[in-house]
Amino acid sequence: MKISRGLRNNNPLNIRRNATKWEWLSKEQSDNSFFCFIAPEWGYRAAIITLRNYCRKHRQRTLRAWIERWAPPVENDTEAYIKCVCRRTGFSEAFEPDIDNKEQMISIVAAMSFMENGAEAVLSQIERGWELAE
Repeated sequence: MKISRGLRNNNPLNIRRNATKWEWLSKEQSDNSFFCFIAPEWGYRAAIITLRNYCRKHRQRTLRAWIERWAPPVENDTEAYIKCVCRRTGFSEAFEPDIDNKEQMISIVAAMSFMENGAEAVLSQIERGWELAE
């Protein structure tokens, strides 16, 4: 079975490479487009911090706004992404997640990871990412 790019890179939400100096990046960044982390929990940590920043810095409050920014229509089927995350979490697209609510955030990140990789997320890895983001 082929391992998805996000899982291979320990970057389950496929965070694009940019100027951010994330903790615990792999020494060798073998993917030209996406960050590579030393372990999945560090990729989940980066995703959680990024989603929190969407709310805090960019004033994007709804699940729809988060996903439109995360997976823009120029390169994704954003509507399918939103529907998938809503179906898997039970939240509506207008839902305003509490970025300090562990259960909500883990549920959203797990659903996004599924959409990105086509495989169930390992919840203990997301929980560890949450702890590392605190």
